[in-house]
Amino acid sequence: MFNALQNPLSLVGRLLLAFLFLPAGIGKVTGFAGTVGYISSVGLPMPQIAAVLALTIEILGSIALITGFGTRIAALVLALFTLVASFFFHSYWAAPADQQLIQQLLFFKNIAIVGGLLTLAAWGAGGWSIDARRKP
Repeated sequence: MFNALQNPLSLVGRLLLAFLFLPAGIGKVTGFAGTVGYISSVGLPMPQIAAVLALTIEILGSIALITGFGTRIAALVLALFTLVASFFFHSYWAAPADQQLIQQLLFFKNIAIVGGLLTLAAWGAGGWSIDARRKP
């Protein structure tokens, strides 16, 4: 049964992961000044460059997941991006007591997303993808 569902589940999984990153990337484009301010607020250097890098990774990574083109590399890049961002933007261990719970939930949600992305990197996009059609 699961073999028959492998391709549709892979596609749905890729789409759901992309659904997290694509709106975030587009939001960074449309609210660029706010994104730069938010990045500055955690003390990261060169916030404009960091914002451009973040929105590029989120948008291009999402497109790769949606189409299934370069999926394994895109999943690895998105996993690394998500892991690094989690430590800077959801550092619950340094948050005020009244904000720790939500930051901890967001941090571990991101860690779970990293796990899903690593699984996608390990197994690939599935048969319903450009990657599968490009195999010799």
